[in-house]
Amino acid sequence: MLAASPWGRSVILRGMRFFNTVGPVKPEKHYLIPPLDRVDTEGLLELIQQEKYFVLHAPRQTGKTSALLALRDLLHGGGAGDFRCLYASIQPAQAVHGDLERAMPLVLGALAEQARDTLGDDSVEALAQDALKSVGAGGALRRVLGRWSQNDARPLVLLLDEVDALTGDALVSLLGQLRAGYHDRPERFPQSVVLCGLRDIRDYRLDLGGAAFADSGVSPFNIVARSVRLGDFTEAETRALLAQHTTETGQVFGADALQVVWEQTRGQPWLVNALADETCFRSESGRDRSRAIAAEDIFTARDRIVQRREVHLDQLAFRLRDPRVRRVIEPILSGGDGDEITDDDLAYVRDLGLVAVDDPIRIANPIYGEVVPRVVASRAQRAMREQTAWYVRPDGDLDMGKLLQAFQEWFRENSEHWVERFGSYEAGPQLLLHSFLHRVVNGGGWIHREQPLGAGRADLLILWPRPEGGSARRFVVECKLARRSLERTMEEGLHQTAAYMDRAAAESGHLVIFDLTDKTWDEKILRRNQETGGKPITIWGM
Repeated sequence: MLAASPWGRSVILRGMRFFNTVGPVKPEKHYLIPPLDRVDTEGLLELIQQEKYFVLHAPRQTGKTSALLALRDLLHGGGAGDFRCLYASIQPAQAVHGDLERAMPLVLGALAEQARDTLGDDSVEALAQDALKSVGAGGALRRVLGRWSQNDARPLVLLLDEVDALTGDALVSLLGQLRAGYHDRPERFPQSVVLCGLRDIRDYRLDLGGAAFADSGVSPFNIVARSVRLGDFTEAETRALLAQHTTETGQVFGADALQVVWEQTRGQPWLVNALADETCFRSESGRDRSRAIAAEDIFTARDRIVQRREVHLDQLAFRLRDPRVRRVIEPILSGGDGDEITDDDLAYVRDLGLVAVDDPIRIANPIYGEVVPRVVASRAQRAMREQTAWYVRPDGDLDMGKLLQAFQEWFRENSEHWVERFGSYEAGPQLLLHSFLHRVVNGGGWIHREQPLGAGRADLLILWPRPEGGSARRFVVECKLARRSLERTMEEGLHQTAAYMDRAAAESGHLVIFDLTDKTWDEKILRRNQETGGKPITIWGM
């Protein structure tokens, strides 16, 4: 609802909700899926009643903190039993890099602050100061929790957020002190502790040197009864979130727009909210509530978010520097078989949300699939001079033949320099093609990427608006590496391209084959028009 402003503009009145992209959800301010509807709440309460300690983990900006706060409110006077429940984030300790002597006062300070602000209990601060003086950082947490638990007959439930903030000695000590007091619960120690962070508890063990704790009676990990993952939105939840905006504003999402939001995000909560926020609140045309949201609006919002490298996507880019992440991502980018991917590395990257939790192994969603190649090949893309206008016909249509011929010439001249700089030779050629096409196509259209592990190819679907209006034109570009027989690679690639064209309802297809055999460039370069299964396909060899 809008009202006149003394500053000459309309202002949004209080009471209007919006899509949340920062921090925990607040029902009075945000469209939301109730956090406890997204987890097995009954199962969590059962673990707490059984005096179990457990892990709740999920990728960044998935809703972990919102779920913890909702659980706190349910436990503390919300009808789930007579508990004292304390939530505290220990993220401030991240700044001290695992230094136990500096980290533990920060952890205890977070507990004291939250106890005072949410429970009205000032005793924790004094307990913490006394414990640090009497037993030091290596025993202060156990001492504080033990004595605080005895101050009230109600069982204590502790929700520790951002446990990943601790590393090294600080993490070992925190877990060890929790374990040391475990047998005193519930009268003289918390009845239940929830450790919340990005990763499963198994990965903490790997970080700290699993051999040191394996099958040991003093392992700080063996008190964790279960590891619970908070998943992404389902398709139904994604649509329900967007429907709240329609209910409150009257602005409709077209059926095609709803489908694109789901397909592009696969329910990743931050992405869903960011796309909807960009479309409905940041876009001038989107703020016109009488105008239905179309698929093109979602694609435009997607491109803006990716280009701005929002914090969420910037964190994704940072993760790509991690060798464990690269060992999983690079085979996906090249379409390799992934035989070298270890179970631990795969679990780690799945916990970070970069790769889908189910098989086949693939990047978690198309937006991440757009960001990953850009990040890996960003330097090459900046060095390219291609402009969209060079490949657009006078009537506004995209000249795919001219575009791919230009890439063929560019690749012959520049590939040797750039491919070696990617650190993964097999992924290099596809990344260069992705970068080249992105620099041109995203100036007026959209690229959808599919990189199925083990398929021996990378699939691209280019969408380009028709000058006369209507549904966008669709072009398939399939990339393959020829390691041995070029003819066999062509035959296989033609069938794969035709199948992808059929699935994507594309009007034409292009099979790009990077020949890695020992041939001259004159032998590698080719252009051949074929028809397979009634589908027109152009083969580009290079």
